[in-house]
Amino acid sequence: MNLLNLSSTEMQEIRGGDIAMVFQDPFSALNPVFKVGEQIAEIFRIRQDISKKQAWDRAVELIDMMHIKDPEQRANDYPHQFSGGMKQRVAVAMAYALRPDLLIADEPTTALDVTMQKSILELIKGLKTTILFISHNIALVSELCSRVCVMQAGRIVEQGKTLDVLKDPKDAYTAKLINSCREINLDINRG
Repeated sequence: MNLLNLSSTEMQEIRGGDIAMVFQDPFSALNPVFKVGEQIAEIFRIRQDISKKQAWDRAVELIDMMHIKDPEQRANDYPHQFSGGMKQRVAVAMAYALRPDLLIADEPTTALDVTMQKSILELIKGLKTTILFISHNIALVSELCSRVCVMQAGRIVEQGKTLDVLKDPKDAYTAKLINSCREINLDINRG
């Protein structure tokens, strides 16, 4: 299906349920004047015919699923009361709320320290959905993705099984990306 041919009404039906996105900047993904639980619950209120209480309960469940301690209490907090990693977890929760068929994750760990990066990646890997992971970090790609498309200047220059591409790059740009990274693990047994 060519999404560019759809009307705004048709696209609205696809957003959230069929396709959702986690943006790289959790600071701008959340509205600072609304409680975190309200922002998550709003997704259920808009897209599903459920009560305000049911939507709130689902929001708390998602916060808990994202391994945020004291989810009932934290649902009542504002975004500025969360660390960067916790904000990114909330952004993942919002994107995953309606269990989309495709979750697009655009550099979801860019602003996070290494420990929080690993935590967010484990969380994303545990979601039961297809993930399109966009990143310049070839080491993260090698750990997370079974297939890779390498793009340069908006064009795909190489694609295939991640391990095949990383072990034997055919394109010079791909080789440069790989050579710029010391942390690639090519011994992972993955298809």
